[in-house]
Amino acid sequence: MKLFVPGRICLFGEHSDWAAGYRRINGELERGYTIITGTNQGVFAEVQAHPNKLIVRSTLGDGTVVGPHEVEMDREALLAEAQKGGFFSYAAGVAYQVLTHYRVRGLEIHNNLTDLPIKKGLSSSAAICVLVARAFNRIYDLKMTVRGEMEFAYRGEISTPSRCGRMDQGCAYGNRPILMTYDGDQMDVQELSVPRDLFFVIVDLGAGKDTKEILNSLNHCYPFAENEVQKGVQKYLGPISAGITLEAMEALKAGDAERVGALMIRAQAEFDRHLQPACPSQLTAPVLHKVLKYKPLQAYIWGGKGVGSQGDGTAQFICKDEVAQQKVVEILHADLGLGGLKLIIKSARRVRRAVIPAAGFGTRLFPATKVVKKELFPVIGRDGICKPAILAIVEEALGSGIEEVAIIVQKADKESFEEFFMTPPPIENFNKLSRSAQDYSRYVLDVGRRVTLLTQEVQEGFGHAVYGARKWVQQEPFLLMLGDHLFSSTADVCCARQLLDVYDRTGLSVVGLMETPADEVHHFGCVAGTWEDEDGVLALTEFVEKPDADYARKQLRVERLPEDRFLSLNGQYVLTPRVFEFLEEHIAHNIRERGEYQLTSCLDRVRQEDGFMGYVVKGRRFDIGNPEAYRQTLIDYRNA
Repeated sequence: MKLFVPGRICLFGEHSDWAAGYRRINGELERGYTIITGTNQGVFAEVQAHPNKLIVRSTLGDGTVVGPHEVEMDREALLAEAQKGGFFSYAAGVAYQVLTHYRVRGLEIHNNLTDLPIKKGLSSSAAICVLVARAFNRIYDLKMTVRGEMEFAYRGEISTPSRCGRMDQGCAYGNRPILMTYDGDQMDVQELSVPRDLFFVIVDLGAGKDTKEILNSLNHCYPFAENEVQKGVQKYLGPISAGITLEAMEALKAGDAERVGALMIRAQAEFDRHLQPACPSQLTAPVLHKVLKYKPLQAYIWGGKGVGSQGDGTAQFICKDEVAQQKVVEILHADLGLGGLKLIIKSARRVRRAVIPAAGFGTRLFPATKVVKKELFPVIGRDGICKPAILAIVEEALGSGIEEVAIIVQKADKESFEEFFMTPPPIENFNKLSRSAQDYSRYVLDVGRRVTLLTQEVQEGFGHAVYGARKWVQQEPFLLMLGDHLFSSTADVCCARQLLDVYDRTGLSVVGLMETPADEVHHFGCVAGTWEDEDGVLALTEFVEKPDADYARKQLRVERLPEDRFLSLNGQYVLTPRVFEFLEEHIAHNIRERGEYQLTSCLDRVRQEDGFMGYVVKGRRFDIGNPEAYRQTLIDYRNA
């Protein structure tokens, strides 16, 4: 499995992460706010399972291989290795934390490329920690969310002599901006999207700074200020930094590069005024200020500031456009002999939310569905745990990187779903559970914190159910999954992640596809199209809801498929909010098919107007929507 984790750069709010930690002692302090984003450079690796060891080797730029470093997957051995310090300690620290909480075997990691500058405020150590957490998560299917990977990376790094801040592992979110809020030990993450590309240059100042001295001097100003210098530090790292950072968040969301630049200039001036007196030997930073004020650059930038702990380490500029970005890099190199890394915050919006319709009555499974919703029917997966089907579907979504899930239910059924996802078992029953079952009970409640239940007052078709999530989706792309379909991947990533990867590459709506024989096509929506590549991506040319075999043979033939085999929808979609426009039109004008508002015809409208991709998913689909399918799923899903 190949993995990439970028570095991270703090655009605004440096030092406020650890400063806000002192709110545990002094509640008068301001919460901390930072805006960070991933760099375009980072750490690349190939990873695979190992039976009993953690093994890490690195290939340097000149082809030299360092390592392998290895240690037994034993908690005491891993912790001892972590506490030694150095590159391998980060991997060992994360492995120690993962092994403490999960039953895993070993891991073999080949770090085959690192193009991220180290010790320049770009969190190269955090990138390593996130990479190791992500490798364990993906290899052993631990079902961590991105937030979970970030937390284990943080725990792993503080198991080493490093004392990183809480924001460093934000690189887990990739190269998209996030706002991180800190309040004592608590931290929240809000992903930000920008409406247009923003162009930055990160500058290695080629000088030096003593980060330990900076942090030591600033920490002496907490938790209570005893003189004017300390009051100034707390004022900047509190209300001044918070105000600037929250203004910058709005500027980024508006795509206002000029305003972002003005806020950078203001942030640097306030930083100098309030923090330089606390550590003048490091924060006077003559090289940084020379570069920030270098006159030939000014025509191409909106503003700039220091990075990380500040000092003469790294600077950042926001440029007026892509041409100006290139010009800044050239001037830095030609005039000052400095290297500049390009950073582009892309406007493409990541898929953060999933919708699962589960409001049907389940007529084909009556009378069982009179007492138990079909989405709550038990299944047993690879992990050997008996769970309701809806949990397996939600886990598929979260395992793909989705952060929030909405389940659409009937009003009368909401209590059943709330009881499962949001209510712990009675204490007398909880105490009867094994230790592992108690841990799983807590895990289900943790999953439930990411679940929102939406009620559908009347059931008027699949399209009507999807439309019910319109306000919750909030004009974002979203993952749509059927509530009675389970999936098992045969690739390195889950089925939903395969579709999300295609969306990330194309920016178009994507539907999961599977090969289906002619005598079964009448059960499914089907498509036709032309192949875009050898990996199973198809540009769709037609959607048809439940065609007969004759129609499929005449209209739905797709090259490279065997005779009498066609492509049908597998129950997973990545959709842009454009689909809601056509669903709304159908509902407003009472356009029904077979008496209900359907989704497929609206998907075809999206195809016609915006384009639509299909992807032949590497994996199997399991149906629990009728008795025979459910019986077969119980047999096959466990070993899929």
